[in-house]
Amino acid sequence: MTHYDALETRSADDRAAAQLSTLNELLAARSDDPLTDLSDLAKLPVLRKSKLSEWQAATPPFGGMPVGEVAHVFQSPGPIYEPGGTTHDWWRMGRFLHACGIGAGDTVQNCFGYHLTPAGMIFESGARAVGARVLPAGTGQTDLQVRAAKDIGCTAYAGTPDYLKVILDRAEEMGETLAFTRAAVGGGALFPSLRQEYADRGIATLQCYATADLGNIAYESAAMEGMIVDEGVILEIVRPGTGDPVAPGEVGEVVVTALNPDYPLVRFATGDLSARMEGQSPCGRTNMRIKGWMGRADQTAKIKGMFVRPEQVADLVARHPEIRAARVTVTREGEMDAMAVQVEADGGDEGAWSASVAQVLKLKGRVERVDSLPNDGKVIDDQRVYE
Repeated sequence: MTHYDALETRSADDRAAAQLSTLNELLAARSDDPLTDLSDLAKLPVLRKSKLSEWQAATPPFGGMPVGEVAHVFQSPGPIYEPGGTTHDWWRMGRFLHACGIGAGDTVQNCFGYHLTPAGMIFESGARAVGARVLPAGTGQTDLQVRAAKDIGCTAYAGTPDYLKVILDRAEEMGETLAFTRAAVGGGALFPSLRQEYADRGIATLQCYATADLGNIAYESAAMEGMIVDEGVILEIVRPGTGDPVAPGEVGEVVVTALNPDYPLVRFATGDLSARMEGQSPCGRTNMRIKGWMGRADQTAKIKGMFVRPEQVADLVARHPEIRAARVTVTREGEMDAMAVQVEADGGDEGAWSASVAQVLKLKGRVERVDSLPNDGKVIDDQRVYE
């Protein structure tokens, strides 16, 4: 299969130079100083959804952010309001659908929602970008979904991973054979067993990582080795609770800068965990890859009536240069919460660490020195079980 465009196979240097130029144009529109290198992006503050929500409450609907010409306003849980455009491939979803093998001659049964949230429009715009027709099916009414898929001859499915199985199973019950050969899924986990079940039914299924705020962030190709970062974003992996980039391969929070002049989100924290993969995809696309969704970075826990947040753990580490990483572990001892703080460090005074724990976390806990912590992105590990 040919690639979507030449951007997918450009060199790392060409990509970085182009992204830096576009980023500086967006920063100039916000009256920010230009950057000399993409690594300087780490010096800018991280924008979290909680802050965006505050801005939008004060200055609706978009919080006073520099928004270009848009055609739609969407609402996501929070509520958070997002703009939507109608220019070519505004959410950059065409790149993913092309990687799925969807194009002219296909009819996509789009089972993402069209009401309030933008998912339906995101995938519809991607289908238009690759020349496919769309059945705007939305969610629910499975019998009608089966009938439409049969009558129209839909060849591709777009929606959450599990709803396709609902449609296929119902079609079997109705004695209908559907023509799906491709599926582009998102919005939930695609488990290997479910992917295999679709493959056994003759449907090649790939998944993407996208959000209402940012559009497409990363996507699978037929190589199915990690997820390739979209050409229209800059993706960083940072230590949860901070904006500090982690080492390659280390699990951290996904922070994304969208190079969209209509809605330029800079260092937007997704709250998701992932890790960078080394090398490039066998499919020939040269952009960086991530391992996909690996959990949530928002690990806030309430311990003995007090909230402990990742930002506080980051503050604890920052107070002691010898500490490489720290993790709060929460358990139950009898009917009481128990907190331990595991510390990975070179040297240092455990008594000083204990004092900082009490000062920063506002709680007393057992401090344990460990040789290394697991590479899973957790800074707060809540092991309590409530039955």
